Amino acid sequence: MLSIKNVNQYYGGSHILRDVSAEAHLGKVTVVLGRNGVGKTTLLKSLMGLVPIKTGSIEFDGKPIQGATPYQRARAGIGFVPQGREIFARLTVEENLRMGLAYKSGNTPIPAELFELFPVLKQMINRRGGDLSGGQQQQLAIARALAAKPKLLVLDEPTEGIQPSIIKDIGRVIRMLADRGDMAILLVEQYYDFAQELADDYLVMERGVVVARGAGKDMEAQGVRQLVAI
Repeated sequence: MLSIKNVNQYYGGSHILRDVSAEAHLGKVTVVLGRNGVGKTTLLKSLMGLVPIKTGSIEFDGKPIQGATPYQRARAGIGFVPQGREIFARLTVEENLRMGLAYKSGNTPIPAELFELFPVLKQMINRRGGDLSGGQQQQLAIARALAAKPKLLVLDEPTEGIQPSIIKDIGRVIRMLADRGDMAILLVEQYYDFAQELADDYLVMERGVVVARGAGKDMEAQGVRQLVAI
């Protein structure tokens, strides 16, 4: 589904990503772990076309996309939940969700499933995004990314600043989406226990390099907790 091979990325003279390779497969959650500043978010931005890569390749659904615009990548079936949520504070919940359908035809309905996954959004459909709690905004950001029914869902630290009860809800939704088998999920996360619970596969980054990878069930045995401890 997703294949990132030997990607190198620079900010000015700084070499941020160094020959990074990663994959994500339908029906699986691939988790990217690492301390702050190791290149995890840059990897996702490179995947989404928000920053250019210097060398390497990115293939999605069997086609190279490293030359595609962010809009083209979204249209190809990649949904992105950025760090910090980036919802539209002055738009209502409904309007935010419709932004996730921006490249669909004008009369495309908001999928009812979104309100089944996140019932609170139905209750607050006419509220402004800025009036929601942090956890509710995160649910809105995920629902917006799901609105166009992507084949790959990319999430950048969805538990950051979120209360434990909503973290559980988000984890339940991620697992449910993966288990359906028609979506791949790439999750960047610093909260180790959350990542371990969801991971089918994992990779650990350090200073722009992938230093460990394997099956989620082996994370404890491979000492991943110690690798990412702050």
